[in-house]
Amino acid sequence: MLPELARRAISTYSESGDLVVDPMCGIGTTLVEAIHLGRDALGVELERRWASLATANLAHAREQGATGRAAVLEGDVRQLPRLLTHARRTWRTSTEQAAGAVARLGAGSADLIVTSPPYARDIELIDKPAWIAGGSLADKETRNYSADPGNLGHARGAAALKPGGFLVVVTKNLRAGRALLDLAGATVELCQATGLRYWQHVIALHAAIRDDRLVPRPSFWQLSTLRKALARGERIHLVCHEDVLVFRKPEPAEHARRQTSAAEARAA
Repeated sequence: MLPELARRAISTYSESGDLVVDPMCGIGTTLVEAIHLGRDALGVELERRWASLATANLAHAREQGATGRAAVLEGDVRQLPRLLTHARRTWRTSTEQAAGAVARLGAGSADLIVTSPPYARDIELIDKPAWIAGGSLADKETRNYSADPGNLGHARGAAALKPGGFLVVVTKNLRAGRALLDLAGATVELCQATGLRYWQHVIALHAAIRDDRLVPRPSFWQLSTLRKALARGERIHLVCHEDVLVFRKPEPAEHARRQTSAAEARAA
């Protein structure tokens, strides 16, 4: 996720002192932006190598003056409520530390969840010098975000949110088998099925505006895929945006009203 995108989401959907959670934090972009904005941040990451980088990035942010508290937990996002319950010590105030108190973050403790799920398992770090020298453009050891089949990137947590809290998911539709996969639409359906309210759909434009033209900044892989498709005679455009999907957890009274309405509708 681009830092500016994370920063905008955090500024818009949370307040100073709020707890921001990224359940698939990667190298910690969301966490870094959160503590720079005076929020507390908790990241969960399944892969140790990315969790280590996230922890290092948080340390660097503190050296730059970031004021929020933060921590990275190694674990499975599917166990997010349990992981929050076991998060200790990081969130203790100096008074609590002196008293030997242990802070627990239970389910329903996050004010905002911001995340960009892995769209797939591939990342492929480009090694251009090796390619020029006749080697591989991308080392096969870098092609998988994770070798663990349990990682969501291979498969393609509302319970952690406070009532009234927000979930912001940054996603992007992909092409596979010469057809578009509506990942944004599927995400909306899944989140609504858990009881979250579909709050906003924001388009994050990854292109500069120069006079009357858009100047995109695509990756090598985007350009390569597009050129191959055009060479096959396919009529497609370069995608230069991401879908920022915003959901809100209903307040208890609102949730009760919705359940009553649903029950009345079924009865009718």
